[in-house]
Amino acid sequence: MSKPRITMTISDDGSFFELYLNEAGRSKLISELQALDETDEHLHLDPDGVGDVVMSTKAYDDRQTVISYGKIYLRKDEWDAKYFPHVMNSGE
Repeated sequence: MSKPRITMTISDDGSFFELYLNEAGRSKLISELQALDETDEHLHLDPDGVGDVVMSTKAYDDRQTVISYGKIYLRKDEWDAKYFPHVMNSGE
């Protein structure tokens, strides 16, 4: 199996997000997402290998900007209803 490769990019105008994954990267990301729970509700994305998921810093296209760092949060409906009610029932 090859090394996980995950690349997040955003368009030049910031309106479009793309996520590129090889099979190993898809497996890694899904595994990390499924491990999120009430006691471990976020994961870190970075190119340095310090976080939970290592990100690639090489764009697929020269018109893209690579997003090298990020976090993914598990947000339970009960939490958002209590702490961020403005995101609930927004019709989106």
